[in-house]
Amino acid sequence: MQKYLRLFSIVFVVGLLSSCGGGKKQVPKKIFRYNESAGLISLDPAFAKDQAVIWATNQLFNGLVQISNDLEIKPCIAKSWDISEDGLVYTFHLRNDVFFHDHDLFEGGKGRRLVANDVVYSFKRVMNPQTASPGAWIFNDKVDTEQPFLALNDSTFQLKLKAPFRPMLGVLTMQYCSVVPEEIVTHYGKDFRKNPIGTGPFKLKIWEEGVVLTMVKNGNYFEMENGKKLPFLDGVKIEFAENKHTAFLNFMSGELDFFSGIDPSFKDDVIDKDGTLKKEYSDKINLYKTPYLNTEYLGVLVDPSNPAMEENPLSDKLVRKAINHGFDRKQMISFMRNNIGTPAVSGFLPKGLPSYHDHAVTGYEYDPELARKLLSDAGYPNGEDMPEVLLFTNPSYVDFCTYIQRQLSEIGVSIELEIVQPGLLRDLMARSEASFFRGSWIADYPDGESYLGMFYSKNPAPPNYTRFSNTKFDSLYEASLNENNDAKRYTMYQEMDRIVIEEAPVIPLFYDEVVRFIRKDVKGLAGNPINLLILKNVDFQLKKSAKTS
Repeated sequence: MQKYLRLFSIVFVVGLLSSCGGGKKQVPKKIFRYNESAGLISLDPAFAKDQAVIWATNQLFNGLVQISNDLEIKPCIAKSWDISEDGLVYTFHLRNDVFFHDHDLFEGGKGRRLVANDVVYSFKRVMNPQTASPGAWIFNDKVDTEQPFLALNDSTFQLKLKAPFRPMLGVLTMQYCSVVPEEIVTHYGKDFRKNPIGTGPFKLKIWEEGVVLTMVKNGNYFEMENGKKLPFLDGVKIEFAENKHTAFLNFMSGELDFFSGIDPSFKDDVIDKDGTLKKEYSDKINLYKTPYLNTEYLGVLVDPSNPAMEENPLSDKLVRKAINHGFDRKQMISFMRNNIGTPAVSGFLPKGLPSYHDHAVTGYEYDPELARKLLSDAGYPNGEDMPEVLLFTNPSYVDFCTYIQRQLSEIGVSIELEIVQPGLLRDLMARSEASFFRGSWIADYPDGESYLGMFYSKNPAPPNYTRFSNTKFDSLYEASLNENNDAKRYTMYQEMDRIVIEEAPVIPLFYDEVVRFIRKDVKGLAGNPINLLILKNVDFQLKKSAKTS
């Protein structure tokens, strides 16, 4: 009986969110619908590790600062901030009109005002080992050990670092840094994951895990746009169809308003080889593409102390450079991704970062003759006597690895593929048991340091899966953390990137793109290089309201 009551409740609530009724109260009409094929494990921002959780919690919570679509760090809960000259103390001045969502635990059932102590609690909670937040790393070993977080008064919060870390403001835009109310978290404990109370533009209405999630407009939200209160939508509905092809068909039939990403099962049906939308769909949907802070690559274990590398040909830099020159990235992106993405012929830092510069950092172009010469110089003319190399990949990238395998065979490099599940592959990489592996690195925050930390010798794995170690690189990396001048810091980043390319612990494949299919009547849903879903500014054209009323 309980099961049927739950199902009835879902149908009833979703019905309210999808239709217009009579009487004095107008039920929501402008409902934004999208699918989350990966499922959703939590609505607690302390566990916002994957895209599904990040997208959902971004609608429910706010942080001190936020990131714009052009990667500018902007005020949010904090209206302004000051940074001390030594880069160790960040003082944030909070707005006084930010309120948590209504809840019975608050006085009178009305959401109380957010104060600086809420920020202190939220940040300490992320660091607390008992929380077991995967985001603890953002503060661990970075903040002051005695008093890292202080509430100077209700409207002034202070963060203290133990050493300068220039990307700190970018770190604070992450969903891990969302502000939560202590009394609500304490009341629900671990069940806060499904009873989230934040200050965001939307608040949770119902979540039947694996079936449907609905949020409704927060009428007490503090942000405005062009003199109008946000959000413009009345609600958000998330569905959970696991099959991406099925979800895309739902989008094309008008059951969803937005679809993110491209899948091999339908890419040729909707996208031409030049990466544009096929003409037959141009009157129904828009295709938006923007650089995505994600570099796809092949990684090589370059730790000379590892016994597995003693007789491995990849321990020779010349062989790694030969592989870099030995396959055609441009052809690979054209054939296999319909030109979605940019061939990685510059550095490891991806297109879309402010520090990216394709002239300052020159990567590897397809040059089979040069690749053969490099192999010969390494003692393997035409690949003779070169042992077979084992490349680990997960099932999603077998087609890319097969393409590379085939092209490298033409210069004499023999590759064998070992296909393992993503979790196992990450474990092998972390334990240095995969000497050659397919990887991807998505920026945690919009700063080149998020990528260059992968090659700092004092970092463990993750992020330093290749165990790269270079004295000059380390010196530049440490100096960049103390550099407040962006232009100078970016020059340092580019010099570090050139070292990575020269030493070749990685073989960059391509810089990804955010791909979004959006129905014509959706307005205000722009793409951004971190692929964050921002719905508070989204609205529908008038005909949308008519359709759903």
